[in-house]
Amino acid sequence: MATTPGRGSSLPTRLTRVGVADVPRGERLLGDPALAAVDAEVVEHVVAALAEVGDPDEALLAVAKLAGAVQRDDRLTALLHDVLADDGPARARLLAVTGASSALGNALAAHPVNLLAVADPTPGTGVAAAHVRAELLRAVDADPAADVPVAGLAGTPGVDAMRRAYRTRLLRIAATDLTAEDPLTRLPGVAAALADLAAAALEAALALARADLDDEGCGVRLAVIGMGKAGGRELNYVSDVDVVYVAEPVDGTPEDEALVAGARLAAGLARACSAPAGEPALWPVDAALRPEGKDGPLVRTLASHRAYYERWARTWEFQALLKARPLAGDADLGRAYVDTVNPFVWAAVQRDNFVEDAQAMRRRVEAHIPRAEADRQLKLGAGGLRDVEFTVQLLQLVHGRADESIRSPSTLTALAALAAGGYVGREHAAQLAVCYRWMRMMEHRIQLHRLQRTHLVPTSEPDLRRLSRTMRMRIEGPEGLLERWRTTRREVRRLHEELFYRPLLPATARLSTEEASLAPEAQRARLAAIGYRDPAGAVRHIAALSEGVSRRAAIQRQLLPVMLGWFAEGADPDAGLLAFRRLSEQLGSTHWYLKLLRDSGTAGQRLAQVLSTSRYAADALSRSPNSVTWLDDDAELAPRSAERLVAEADAVLRRASEPVPAVTALRALRRRELARTAVADVLGGTTGVRASHSLTNAADAVLAGTLRVAEAEARAAAGVDASPTRLLVVAMGRMGGREMGYSSDADVLFVHDPVPGADPQAAQQFAVAVASQLRQLLGSVGPEPTLSVDADLRPEGRNGPLARSFDAYAEYYARWSATWESQALLRARPVAGDTGLGERFVALVDPLRYPEGGLDPAAVREVRRIKARVEAERLPRGLDPTRHLKLGRGGISDVEWTAQLLQLLHAHAVPALRTTSTLDALAAATEAGLLDADDATVLREAWELASRIRDANVLWTGRAEGAHADVLPHDRVALAGVSRVLGMPPGSGAELEDTYLRGARRARAVVERVFYG
Repeated sequence: MATTPGRGSSLPTRLTRVGVADVPRGERLLGDPALAAVDAEVVEHVVAALAEVGDPDEALLAVAKLAGAVQRDDRLTALLHDVLADDGPARARLLAVTGASSALGNALAAHPVNLLAVADPTPGTGVAAAHVRAELLRAVDADPAADVPVAGLAGTPGVDAMRRAYRTRLLRIAATDLTAEDPLTRLPGVAAALADLAAAALEAALALARADLDDEGCGVRLAVIGMGKAGGRELNYVSDVDVVYVAEPVDGTPEDEALVAGARLAAGLARACSAPAGEPALWPVDAALRPEGKDGPLVRTLASHRAYYERWARTWEFQALLKARPLAGDADLGRAYVDTVNPFVWAAVQRDNFVEDAQAMRRRVEAHIPRAEADRQLKLGAGGLRDVEFTVQLLQLVHGRADESIRSPSTLTALAALAAGGYVGREHAAQLAVCYRWMRMMEHRIQLHRLQRTHLVPTSEPDLRRLSRTMRMRIEGPEGLLERWRTTRREVRRLHEELFYRPLLPATARLSTEEASLAPEAQRARLAAIGYRDPAGAVRHIAALSEGVSRRAAIQRQLLPVMLGWFAEGADPDAGLLAFRRLSEQLGSTHWYLKLLRDSGTAGQRLAQVLSTSRYAADALSRSPNSVTWLDDDAELAPRSAERLVAEADAVLRRASEPVPAVTALRALRRRELARTAVADVLGGTTGVRASHSLTNAADAVLAGTLRVAEAEARAAAGVDASPTRLLVVAMGRMGGREMGYSSDADVLFVHDPVPGADPQAAQQFAVAVASQLRQLLGSVGPEPTLSVDADLRPEGRNGPLARSFDAYAEYYARWSATWESQALLRARPVAGDTGLGERFVALVDPLRYPEGGLDPAAVREVRRIKARVEAERLPRGLDPTRHLKLGRGGISDVEWTAQLLQLLHAHAVPALRTTSTLDALAAATEAGLLDADDATVLREAWELASRIRDANVLWTGRAEGAHADVLPHDRVALAGVSRVLGMPPGSGAELEDTYLRGARRARAVVERVFYG
């Protein structure tokens, strides 16, 4: 119940407190004889309630006018008395409407019978569109089946009746809207109700137009297609209603006669809605979005529409058609029209420069805003409604051809679908939706005041105060309203620019006669055109390779025009050409190199792709030039099996006599396999899983071979012929899971078991010496790549001994092992050393990593706590957590921890979960019904893509060390390069970014549900 401000205070004081600006006039209105005759206690009934309305002065004036208008109708007089005297929804609706809209207040005074509609608490929104249509057809006394007036209401009487019925329904909608507890939530329903009301008005107007034509309109079927906000069921209170007309002859009527009749019907419909009559016009009916715009015929057949869109339509027209929806007239014809144009809409993205054209159109719209209006434009200005709408529509048009779920013509519905599909971040979508709803509500409240079509934020203090109050911002007031408006604009503009503008690279030009020439001037222009950043430098490389009379120069002159185009298809043609020059200078004198490139069907193009896409692979080929021969033989690019690598390592060691050369040769073996895998990766010959297996196999072989060398060196240093202890290296982490990347370290545990009779202390010293020597041999700077051996996952971490005996491990795990160590042991895999000791170690740790009965709730909480701590503390400061491939949201760690928690909980009962592989664990969990198949797919795809991007970062930059590999690049050049490494087409950097962030968001949602519960 409303509280009377200052009850007992003087009337002027009370009026001031509720917000009345013209207090003397307010007193006069409250003392108006007609109002007093309706309600003698009007002061006590009304004044307090004025505190809840937009403009108390206008509400008082409207109520006084309404009291005068109902004087000659006892029924309405009694109703008005009841409304004013009852502290309930009826009075709130009346005062809300009259306090927000002087136009609707005047409409009530002109037709006081509409007080029945305003006072009725039945919501004005959520009413079936068919009900509203029938309501307006009844108003013009039309047969709903035939849609033709039957009782003489054609002409002006019918038009006035239709307009009165329209405003009656409009009053219901406004009253519901203005008294909603949460108007932002109700806004889509209000916009839909307004669109349905407009459609009903068009139906009634068409019925009136047919009646005016008598029999002339019987030979044509006419459908009225809604466009813009009417088509999207998101109409404003006052807006042009955008339409397109489609007509078809019936009953043998000639087409030209049918089109003439259709045009007369369309013109009659528009007059019924907007031409002068006894009642005020509704809104203009705008057919400017039809083919050829205002220069084209008003009405076309379906075939004519199809022909136009097939041959002549511009990009913006397909964007406009996205919201096409039958509103009135022949429903079957309307549906046929939508079915006809929809394929054009969703294929439009394939047009040349589609995205660039859409972006340019948005810029043109902004450029045409008068400077004086730029900061007040709610619709067209920067950060306005169009920014949201264009962003949503572009995303729909780009992705909608493959995803029907995002094709809604409603902006808010489409935005929600884009978020659900992962095309837009949920947070971004939520921010855009809130901002859009708020601006649409602002637009509604501005237009309601005088029922005028405007999108300008007012500047006068009274207008801003009323707007603030109708938007429920009375505490903030006008300044608070303007500040909220400015903040909303900035937020929308930021999100718009982030989502709407995505750079795309130009397509590679085909060779022409001029392009085939190596003349410097012709090449400089061509190179600049196809993407070389330093054409002058490229011309110098071409000259160095091709000048002279040697056979080598002659073959280069044959190769270069084609290879320059192939380099341009890569991410960095300049780097590709430079690498090609260096490689050619190394190999140019050999008999096979240029012949291979000239005669092979694949080697030259493959070489260009590798050199212009991956600095890492280019460096690898440069260090081993003979590897170029792999490019002509798919078998040479296939990963080597673990057995073959072990055999090769054994052969190296049997030939070696010195430790350092022996290990250098082992490291060279690994370098060769890194190069082979990298080249195959860039060429698309391996999947991420196969690459990781290949890299792991190479590390396994080198580790096992180096252990043999280190053990021999330790025996020689100790002066013994036999080792005092059996040795074992256990792979952990990504190495243990066979999931190594190009930048991965070798995480290990060193285990030993003294032989019978050996001195335990001597055995311990020997094992530590071997472990130290192994790390030094593999990690020392030299001509071949290092392999960093990391033993930090051992008991007590860096504070514990580098190597432990089997019994010491057993004691530690029995007494001191923490939950995180059990989790780490899920990836423990014997990789080198004594096979029997490896089997015993696996038997020792299996009960820890696959605990009987699973983890208890306390241990589960501990795992989750540690994971949360890792997320909070280990991410680099200032880095966007959504972009960190390993530790970020939905990244590698998220997926691995989820798989590992499932293993800890269920591996005791599900043998298939006893695996060191993340993907195998996910598959086993799915097979066992522990993980939903769709969730498993989301996690697997996110893990695979993040792992591939980590590797691609190394392949693109050529740097295997450093934290850069763990971050999705921000830099557009780097992002484009990484996308090319992954085999994506030119211009896919933004697509890769979107794909990863979308997949990571999906994965994080699964992790939140499955891991965190």
